[in-house]
Amino acid sequence: MAADTSKRSNLVDVTYQSLHQNLSGHLEGTTLEQLADIIKPRVEQLRNIAEPFGQPSDASKKKVDSGSVTLADGVVLGVEDADKEVVFTISKKLNIDQVQALVLLRSFLYNEGLPEGVDTDSASMADELVAAITPFYYSERLYILRTLTPLFRADQNASDVVHEVASEFLPKIVPDGGAFADTIIAEYLRKTYAGIPEGAQNDPRQAAAWAKQNAKEQLVMLEVLFWTMWSYASCTGPLVARIYEAAYETHLGSRQENSTFLLDEESVQILQDCAALWILITVEVLELERAGGPGGIEISANPADKDIYWASPDSLKKIHHAVISQGNSNFACTYVAWTFVLSRISRTALELKEIPNSYKGFFDSLMPQDGGGYSKDGIRAFELMGKVGLNPEAGLFRLMLTLLTTSPLFVTSVAWRTGSSVTDPNAVAYRSVLKGLLIAVVELVPVELIPEFDGLLEVWVALFGRSEPQAVAGICRQFWEADWHEGIARRAIVEVARSRFPVQLRPIVRLLRALTASGFLDTDPLSTADHVQPTTELVEERQMCTRAVFDFFDELSTFTQVIHVSQCGGAHALYEKLPDRYGSSSATPGPSYMNLRPIRLPGGSILPPRSIGQLLSSDGGDLIVVAWQHKHSGWKLLLEVLTDYVNRRRMQSSAGGSYSDVSFGHRSSNQPLALKLEDVGVEMDRSGDEGVIIDILDFIRSVVQENPDLAQQLLISMESGDPVVSHTMTEAQPPDLVQLTTNILEEALTRSVGQHHAVPCTNLITSAMSVLTALLAVPNYSNRVWLYIRSTASLFGSDRNVGITSAVLAAERLTGHYTMTLSLLHLVEALFTEASATVLLVTQQNPKLQQVKEEVLMRAARFVHSEIWVEHMGWKYAQLGDRFEIGRRVSTFYIEIFKHSSPTLKDAPFTKLSQAIADALLFKATTSTVNPLVASLVTGSSVMNMLYGSRRYGDARRLVYLLESHLALTRVLLTFKQKSPGASKICLLEQALCSRVGGGSSFEGASSRADPVDALASYVRERSMGDVVPVTAMQVLFALCSSLSTSEGSASTIIGHLSDPEATVSTMVRIVQHPYDDALLRNAVWNFITLAVDKEPALARLFVTGRFRMPSIKGKEKAEDSGGPTKSVSALGVACDMLEQWKELWELNPKLLASLLRFLDVVWQHGHEHKSSLDPIRDDGKFFDRLGGIVAEELGPTPDCHTDSYVTTEGVLHSDHHDAVSTYSYRSAVKSHAVHILAADIRMHLRAQEGSCGSTKKPRSFTAIEGTLRSEDQITELIPEAASSAYRPELHDEFADLLKQHYPTLSLQQLQAQEPIVEREYGDDFAFSMTLIRLRLNAYATDDEVQVEEAIRQLHAINMNLSLAHVQTTLAESWQYLLLQIVPYLRGDAAVRSQLLALADSLSAGIASEQRSGEMMSNIHSARLSLLLSLLEITWFSTSDKKTEIDRFLALVKNTRGIIINTAQSPAKSILGQVPVPFHRPLLQVLYFCARHSRSLVRRPKTLTAEHRLAIAALLDAALVFVIDGLRVTFDRARLQLDLDIDQDLELLVAVFEQCTRPDLNPSPTLWLTRCQETDVVRASLQLFSRMDVVGLSDISLLRARKQPLYTPHVLTFHMALASIPPAAERLAGEGLLAAYIENAISAAIRDGKIDVTIPELPGEESPAHRAYCSMLAIIAGVSTALGRHGQYFEAEVCGLLQFFSEQIHRALSWTIDDPLSLPLLEEIEQVVNLFGAIAQGTAASTNDPVKRVTQFFTSDALLLLQQLNYALTHPNHLASLFEPITSEERTKFEADRASSSVKTPSEAVDPMRRPFLARLVHRLYRLSGTLLSALIDISGAENVLLLEPDEWQVSQTLVVPHSKVVLGEPASLGTLLELGNCSLDILRLLVDRPPTQALTPATSVEKALDVRDTVAVARRSLEAALLYAVTQLALWLSKPEFDAPAHEPDADDMLVEGPPGESMSVEKRRAARKASLTLAERLRRGMTGEMAVDLQGLLGKAKPVIAKSAVVLGEKEVDLTQVLSYFVQERISMPA
Repeated sequence: MAADTSKRSNLVDVTYQSLHQNLSGHLEGTTLEQLADIIKPRVEQLRNIAEPFGQPSDASKKKVDSGSVTLADGVVLGVEDADKEVVFTISKKLNIDQVQALVLLRSFLYNEGLPEGVDTDSASMADELVAAITPFYYSERLYILRTLTPLFRADQNASDVVHEVASEFLPKIVPDGGAFADTIIAEYLRKTYAGIPEGAQNDPRQAAAWAKQNAKEQLVMLEVLFWTMWSYASCTGPLVARIYEAAYETHLGSRQENSTFLLDEESVQILQDCAALWILITVEVLELERAGGPGGIEISANPADKDIYWASPDSLKKIHHAVISQGNSNFACTYVAWTFVLSRISRTALELKEIPNSYKGFFDSLMPQDGGGYSKDGIRAFELMGKVGLNPEAGLFRLMLTLLTTSPLFVTSVAWRTGSSVTDPNAVAYRSVLKGLLIAVVELVPVELIPEFDGLLEVWVALFGRSEPQAVAGICRQFWEADWHEGIARRAIVEVARSRFPVQLRPIVRLLRALTASGFLDTDPLSTADHVQPTTELVEERQMCTRAVFDFFDELSTFTQVIHVSQCGGAHALYEKLPDRYGSSSATPGPSYMNLRPIRLPGGSILPPRSIGQLLSSDGGDLIVVAWQHKHSGWKLLLEVLTDYVNRRRMQSSAGGSYSDVSFGHRSSNQPLALKLEDVGVEMDRSGDEGVIIDILDFIRSVVQENPDLAQQLLISMESGDPVVSHTMTEAQPPDLVQLTTNILEEALTRSVGQHHAVPCTNLITSAMSVLTALLAVPNYSNRVWLYIRSTASLFGSDRNVGITSAVLAAERLTGHYTMTLSLLHLVEALFTEASATVLLVTQQNPKLQQVKEEVLMRAARFVHSEIWVEHMGWKYAQLGDRFEIGRRVSTFYIEIFKHSSPTLKDAPFTKLSQAIADALLFKATTSTVNPLVASLVTGSSVMNMLYGSRRYGDARRLVYLLESHLALTRVLLTFKQKSPGASKICLLEQALCSRVGGGSSFEGASSRADPVDALASYVRERSMGDVVPVTAMQVLFALCSSLSTSEGSASTIIGHLSDPEATVSTMVRIVQHPYDDALLRNAVWNFITLAVDKEPALARLFVTGRFRMPSIKGKEKAEDSGGPTKSVSALGVACDMLEQWKELWELNPKLLASLLRFLDVVWQHGHEHKSSLDPIRDDGKFFDRLGGIVAEELGPTPDCHTDSYVTTEGVLHSDHHDAVSTYSYRSAVKSHAVHILAADIRMHLRAQEGSCGSTKKPRSFTAIEGTLRSEDQITELIPEAASSAYRPELHDEFADLLKQHYPTLSLQQLQAQEPIVEREYGDDFAFSMTLIRLRLNAYATDDEVQVEEAIRQLHAINMNLSLAHVQTTLAESWQYLLLQIVPYLRGDAAVRSQLLALADSLSAGIASEQRSGEMMSNIHSARLSLLLSLLEITWFSTSDKKTEIDRFLALVKNTRGIIINTAQSPAKSILGQVPVPFHRPLLQVLYFCARHSRSLVRRPKTLTAEHRLAIAALLDAALVFVIDGLRVTFDRARLQLDLDIDQDLELLVAVFEQCTRPDLNPSPTLWLTRCQETDVVRASLQLFSRMDVVGLSDISLLRARKQPLYTPHVLTFHMALASIPPAAERLAGEGLLAAYIENAISAAIRDGKIDVTIPELPGEESPAHRAYCSMLAIIAGVSTALGRHGQYFEAEVCGLLQFFSEQIHRALSWTIDDPLSLPLLEEIEQVVNLFGAIAQGTAASTNDPVKRVTQFFTSDALLLLQQLNYALTHPNHLASLFEPITSEERTKFEADRASSSVKTPSEAVDPMRRPFLARLVHRLYRLSGTLLSALIDISGAENVLLLEPDEWQVSQTLVVPHSKVVLGEPASLGTLLELGNCSLDILRLLVDRPPTQALTPATSVEKALDVRDTVAVARRSLEAALLYAVTQLALWLSKPEFDAPAHEPDADDMLVEGPPGESMSVEKRRAARKASLTLAERLRRGMTGEMAVDLQGLLGKAKPVIAKSAVVLGEKEVDLTQVLSYFVQERISMPA
């Protein structure tokens, strides 16, 4: 089932259900333009309400058959053969148009996915699909009709968000409202008479489904008719008549053709809803408001408004006949409404002089006369009808009350509970219609004359007071603003109730409570827990209504009293009856009474004497009722009632009931008579007057809740004036409302516990708690509530006692109703809300009160946790919704605690409380504390299905709220856990979420065991749970995955707990792909997918590869397929597809674009894991072209962060710059990720190329941006853009000052956002919680609103600024990463180098001039320095700089000095660790570049000017001060701990020090040496070396990972740098260098000669000890060389060290040709020889005995070693066989070398590129031999032999025997030297004719290529040294007095310390060999000397021309030593023949 579409169609993608949701205000990111595009092609379908899907037609069939169908929006759908069968089957079965069937199929598959039961390969697939698609089709039919409702509503409401769309399209859909209404009525009637279709008649189930669908469509049609008539269509006579005829004809919809199929509960409810709607429509169309208004009805032959029904007498007659045709009580509302209209028509007629003829027939029909003429009685017929309609038997009020309390149209909870099909339950319009009817009733008949006053009262209370506030606020406001002033009739019910007050208390209290617009109470069975946040408009309406109620009740004009007639006569009469002439008037008809004495009435007010009262009752009985004209406050009287109740309860509870207050106050005899409540006849039930008290408390809380200002006035009104009469303790303060309420509550709690088997006073306890809750919001009274709660143990108990509340609440478990529990939880929430809202004021002004609050909250939290949270899952519930609500309130309480005070804060308020909750749920959790959370999440879906199945929709709604809260709490806990010290340990909550959990015994049908992770994943696709649950569930999965990844030892993974990972991944991919899915959900899913790819490889593979099987038509990925049986759908593919529209997303939704690019970024970071999936994308250049386009896209200027005003976006108040900052930030993030992806891809390419030789192919990722990078215009915009930073630390400083000055107890840390950064939204709520600061500062708003707003504005600015700073820093880091990757492609390009040098100049100038400071700034500074460094990496070093480049470089040098000396961002502080993000490392690397390139420039003649040199010198001075100080600090830190960061710092510091101290750059070391002395840095380095782990064996794992120890290489490099500079070397020697080298971690091993080239702990690498030992030798040699002949004291110490090292030295020099050779060993031998060479050079003429012993020791070993070297050089193949590679790299190169042919002659060893490894080895051996011979030459005084006379020669240095024999076991002979010289000559002869730069070996990672010049240099040195030594030794030999062996043989024993026996044996053998050689003297006497001289002369002759040529190769003019030696041989050696 596939097709190709070039464009998606909204007709397929967007269902009518989604469209209805969008039009209802849930736009979810859909713009009005998109909404218009969705509606436009649907106009015809919406207009055709009868057949919206059409009928099958041949034309449509042909379109489908053609295989290509063009839809109404122009999109072409391809149809394959497999599709056609299904389409035609759907069309036939559902009887709809074929094209519509195709769209329906595609929409179903796209939005719902293929049902699991459908087999795509079976023949019955079409029928199965039809069965599956039918419910979707039915739903779409309903929503087509429902779509019209929000359009009608929005069209008449200009403030509606979709008003523009509605006003554009509604006239096109409904051009004529009246005709449309007619069509609806006709179609409605047709449906009532329609029979079951033929195809369903034989299937009862199918028939019942069709009948129910038919009834639902009737219901929705009536809804559409209601809204059509509400404001769109005129109520013309014929139309109204038709509506009435239809209503009465169908008996309000109850007459149905298919009534036998409509007997189930749902169907019965649908018909009842239809009847209710008919009632509303029949009342609505009469337009009672208009008819009742002045001049509303016009009776005229030619009326001005002909489009109203009363302008049509015929229609009036039809309506009347219809109304009187039914006497059923169901028509009572319509009957009375019509009666009212008749009354208005009749009154209008009575006022006319003559009734128009056209109306006479109508009036005649009202009251037919026998005579046939019309009668005036007809006009008065309404009076008779009014009596009939208001007769109790007619049931008007009963019907209205039933509608208001049981119909889903008026009761949301009923709609939820019954699963009503009503689209908009409890719409304000419905209530407005009934309100109009009620007003009509009281205008039709005076309230006093209505027979059922109580019924009227109940209806009034239900209409105005028993619903959600948003449903009643409008009509309450209308009553107070309009109806109250309209006339006495409309407010008569309130006036009547007032006139009976206080004799009858309850009527006025209940009436006024209903009119406060507070809605129903939580004790009302109709109440819902919808938790809708009140809008501003609603709050204003409520405040207006409560103000009106308060004002009215505060100044009542009458006080009604019951008087016994006996009090009106006699001597002590209190009252007297006035004569009629005095007492009666037109205003107050009837008898009047007067009081004779002042009377103190209940409430405390004084009735003055001779006040007039009106008689209300009859005048004949013993009791009369008088209403005094007396102004008083009703609030005082309510206080009186409460005080009296408390007193009486106290008396009843005392022993014997005789308790009474005793007052000792002064009593005046002139006090007025005080009347108590019973004295004035207040109707109170002595046995149980709780009902009155409950009503009073409910009234008070309705007025005061959420209105603290009015509450304060009410409390002042109660407390002002005289005390109440019931207060008899005059010397004590009268009890206030708080005290009375708390007394009532405590008494009720005590009484409920004290009486066994007594039912708790549930409503009284609830109402009292609710009043306390409401009073907490009143600033001056809340403290009283706190103090009371703290003083009593009744509510929350104490540490020792749980309190009586626990027992009272336990009683609720018997009934299953939890009103008190819920009210208590509400009180606890209010306590915390008040405490957190006033915390700043309280902690500042009254810290002790804060302690009280925290103590109370801790007790409350402990009570809630132990008594409710832990146990509530096991309680019995009459309504399951109560369990959900209890759980929700507790978890919400916990969330609020965490939100207001994170446990991570130390000194913040409520920290102990939040820590206690964290301990209870995380760190010290038990199964009972975690189970309520986890079990609810696990069983949520199954319970939801059970509730839906049993039509308990109210409970289901509460379950959704529970899941929202529990998910949010779980997320908060998991997020906090990651920040806590215990983040690395898995907690019980995580264990519970990662284990299978039992379903719980309280749920029917719940699975026995389920996996929480699987349940969380299932919520993501649960659309039935609203928008919040899927998003929060996704966030919980994100938090869980993140938390598990940081927990040590956790083997749990997300994928391991998914029952069907493929389906879960498929769902998530569909969500991110669906363009109209909730934007928040899509971003949350992207976040999770990205994290999963980063942390969970298995799940990552599933997301990236898409390798899971999925039917081709399942899911929202596309409704088309390639035709194959399966299709792989992956998040990677979806992201790449979405990237095609990056430009649209860049403009409209950069947040989504940033999410998907972040995902791609992480995928590329793990590219090696997903290479097979990425390769096709990487080969497609389009992908990288899009990324390149993003990179090149301009961001624009940085937006301003200052808030000038506020705008409301999606119901949230934002700064006017929030959108601009958010958009800019997300676009910056998009660019950052795009740059990083490109860099990661280039890195992947470079890694792949590492193994291949010479591949220069550029990756597509680079070619996509190469043009941008090489474009000067673009790169000079992009790099500064990346380097820019809008961060403003002064914003933080200003805000901190403001807090310190005005709110000292508030800190920024307390306001920090707790969510991970990736889950935060950029903008004005990014880093710090705006909700929290508004709450905290709200307490100050009344006193200084301007200051509070300023603080909020400043925090907005900080948030926006941090958003910008964060993304800009990330962008800089991404660019830095990219620049590092493109080094191989751009380095060396002259044009690019010039551009980047200019950029480096400007960037460094900006960094150097940085004046900002702060923690965030160090991060920015580090990023910018790293970016600068990456620019220099590409720029690199050049040997041919142009003048402009030199100038730019010198500008960089100056700027770098500025960076070093910058005080705002001091590098010294960075090294000291005083900044959060160190930035000295990139700076040190920049310094290295500057120093090294400066050295290059300095060496070039005439390149630098004096100014340039001064700039360089200034940089060096600053840099060395910085580096030396840094070295001292770092050495000290290194002594204390082993740390990788310290090691890295050392490496960089030493490298920079080495470069900056080179003499060619810094010829005078005085300055920096002085600094070294001041800081004592040299001694510190030596102390560190003495004490540190030189080898690294203290952490073997780290050693193996790094292949070198920490610190050692860098300390030795530092010493080497000092050793190479004479003054510094002197300082180094003077500070104890040799002492440190003798006393350190490897000293013992050196002394014992046990430093091997490898160690077992580090296989395959050179031993770190060996490397350190070689470095030490080199440093000592360097110091010796630097000191030269001036280091006499040092040379003695060196000799001592050499004796200490003698075993190791002798071991190295004893290498023979039979021993293996490795590069480290060769290095050791070289360094030993170098050291002795340095000593010999500096002490050649020394007479120091230690020096002589050392040189003698060396000479004997050296001559033996020389013999071995000669053999090795003359036998290269044997040399190759001896070599043993150590490292894998050496082994690889050596093996490649061995594969080549063997070397036949020694000179072939250096044949270019033939055997490069061997060539390099031979090169080093030549270099070694040259060095060795040089040392021997210095020791033997060879120069003196050439220059001085024989008697001045050191004959004792005659060491080489002058014979030609070369014996390996013996020291080198003259023949050895000649052989070495000839060998060297051969190599020279081979190379001198070659180009000097020709490479002999390739370059390696650590060594440069070995060229001809290098080898020629070492070979010539070896040749010359061999010749010089041979000539001088021969001369010395001949000059000896006796031609014999030397008198003194150097004996190794002189130098050796005790060694192993094996070594002593070898020494003896060597002595024997030497003695045997003495016989050579005889042979020499026979002319051997002459032969040697001839050979020498011959070699000199051959060498002379070759050496002359070598001078050309070397490019240096040196003295030709051969000529000198040749003369010397001739003069001094040659003997005559």
